[in-house]
Amino acid sequence: MYARSIALLALLVTTGAFAQNYPQKTIRFLVGYTPGGTADILARAVGAKMSETWGHPVVVENRPGAGTNIASEIGAHAAPDGYTLFMPTVANVINVTLYPKLNYDLIRDFAHVTNIATVPGIVVVHPSVPVKDIKELVAFAKAHPNQLRHGSTGIGSPHHLAAELFKTMTGVKMVHIPYKGAAPAITDIVGGHIEVYFGAFVSTIPQVRNGRLRALAVTSLKRVSVAPEIPTLDEQGLKGFETGSWFGVSVPTGTPRPIVDKLHDEVVRAIALPDIRDRMMAEGATFVGDTPEQFTAYIKSDIVKWGKAVKVSGARPE
Repeated sequence: MYARSIALLALLVTTGAFAQNYPQKTIRFLVGYTPGGTADILARAVGAKMSETWGHPVVVENRPGAGTNIASEIGAHAAPDGYTLFMPTVANVINVTLYPKLNYDLIRDFAHVTNIATVPGIVVVHPSVPVKDIKELVAFAKAHPNQLRHGSTGIGSPHHLAAELFKTMTGVKMVHIPYKGAAPAITDIVGGHIEVYFGAFVSTIPQVRNGRLRALAVTSLKRVSVAPEIPTLDEQGLKGFETGSWFGVSVPTGTPRPIVDKLHDEVVRAIALPDIRDRMMAEGATFVGDTPEQFTAYIKSDIVKWGKAVKVSGARPE
């Protein structure tokens, strides 16, 4: 018993010393989307502040594809030493139900550090589409079944699921075009290659403000304070319609708790800095910075919530 206590004490001292000296080399930050989207923007902003504080680079590694499952699997199976971070998003909790089999477990294989921010969704159309609100979009889509193409940031993304819920609630038929992230989807709708896009507010609103896209609705239950002129789907007749995105930081299970705590404290410090917070809040983001326990509980509840939404919508991997 005495020997076991000494061994445990030695382990705690070693782990604490390791965390105190952490980091000592480059940290990679896995993002399951292409550059230019909300996830990428947040990861790079937070990573840059961490690099400044610690004197070691935090390098964002974009690994898009398979509804973020490629990056998720890499993150889940990485060494639990604090040198691989992963950005979970609402797509991950959707994937639990959407995909019949995953090569990782979102709860078992990750230690969740903190939720960085939540972001509402937005529904936009190319200016060539002759509609100015959701009622007109529904009428136009019903008059032209399967002629409108709607883009999303990938199969199983919250934006894909939002569109599926929209189609279920309205009875319209549109063709889904999945992309590997926000940047290529926005590029295509601005170029007129697709007509409708369900996307994240942060990455999409600049194209609305410069007149290249027309906003029809936000997907939150309340209007967004920085764009109060855009009505919600709920107030345009789709009662109770609410979807959105969130973006967090997680590490592989087994990462020492002192390192998890150090990462948590640094991320929370970074998102409190005015140059990050003011810019992102001006684009509709709400910052969170909760504890590992709170974030884990949130993820578990979101798995249940979105699991029901997947089943109701009938969405399937393509």
